[in-house]
Amino acid sequence: MIYKTLLTIGLGLLAVSVNAQSLTLEECYLLARENYPAVKKMNLVAQSADYTIRNVNKRFLPQFNISGQATYQSQVVDYGALLGGASPMGFSPPTFSKDQYRISGEVEQLLFDGGNTHYQNEITKANAGLQKQNVEIELYTINDRINAIFFSIFLLDAQLKLNELKVANLQTQLDKAEAAYKYGTAYASDVNELKAEIENTKSVNIDYEGNRSAFLKMLSIFTGKELTSSSELVKPELILSSEEINRPELKMFDLQKDIYEAQTKQLKSSYMPTFKAFFQGAYGRPTLNPISNDFGAWYITGIRLNWSLGSLYTLKNQRSIYDLSSQTADADKETFIRNVKLDIAQQDENIKKYAEMIGQDQKTIELREAVTRSASAQLTNGVITTHEYIQKINNENAAKQNLILHQIQLLQSQYNLKFKSGH
Repeated sequence: MIYKTLLTIGLGLLAVSVNAQSLTLEECYLLARENYPAVKKMNLVAQSADYTIRNVNKRFLPQFNISGQATYQSQVVDYGALLGGASPMGFSPPTFSKDQYRISGEVEQLLFDGGNTHYQNEITKANAGLQKQNVEIELYTINDRINAIFFSIFLLDAQLKLNELKVANLQTQLDKAEAAYKYGTAYASDVNELKAEIENTKSVNIDYEGNRSAFLKMLSIFTGKELTSSSELVKPELILSSEEINRPELKMFDLQKDIYEAQTKQLKSSYMPTFKAFFQGAYGRPTLNPISNDFGAWYITGIRLNWSLGSLYTLKNQRSIYDLSSQTADADKETFIRNVKLDIAQQDENIKKYAEMIGQDQKTIELREAVTRSASAQLTNGVITTHEYIQKINNENAAKQNLILHQIQLLQSQYNLKFKSGH
């Protein structure tokens, strides 16, 4: 029966040909991901985060500083005046020069920064993770566009296949009409009307083939794989997708909270003391010797403490800001989940709807096939006109088109549900 042929088209459409170039939906996902320019951001983000962390960690490397100065003082210590010109025990105090010189070098080593470096690195890692996840979301949304293109090609292929069957049926009747016309039992108008319908169907096919070519070009751009008119798409399997939500956006919201948590922890380091060991060496005049006016070298070494408590004024408010930001991320996550659930509910209803419509289509096709078979015999016996027969053929073809459309829409709805839920 023609109906069995139709089921073969609808349920086994576009099976892999031995010689033709074939492509599965999953392969399209993978190729589109690999070929999408944004995927390059992954490595760039990772490298940027690595450089940032390295730079922050360099705070614990010794820091070198060289400075120098030459000054002129309007007044210096005059020991002679202080002692009233006396020289106790034969000691003659020096007269200090008003021009003084110093060049010094210092090496400083951070010992403790209150955990600021650690928390800064945690924030950098969290930011990098968020940037990567945003790329993942961008890549994931491509799957939705791939689905639309992939199943559009399927629908066009089904319509082309059905039109081939229609042309074959019309050609059979045309052969009969031409034979009848040859023997004077049919009119030339009958022959011409059948020819016109065949040409009209072929014209529709040109439109379908043009659209198919356009979609294949779009798919080629996404996947980076050259696809031609001979390329065949492998029919996806019917699936039962879980309604559990596993979208990449959920991880994005969690990563946002990780950033706020790390920033909150970093606040602790803002009111913690910092300790640094240092060594300072210098050469100049005067030296550290308070009774010498000669040039000389000296050094100082020790530990420095720096403790700024000014951040305590804003500590509470800053914590509140980060807490509110975290709550905002939670609210955004809840809103997203609610919207996804609405999308899932819609796809569920679409799946039920198309399944019911397919059942109705099958009943309609059985009736239309019976009408067409009867009309074929009536046309042969001259009971109906060629125009009336073409109407029966078109009605049957429209019913088959509906079945194929609803079968593909059912399959697409299942994969849309898979996309919406994140599986």
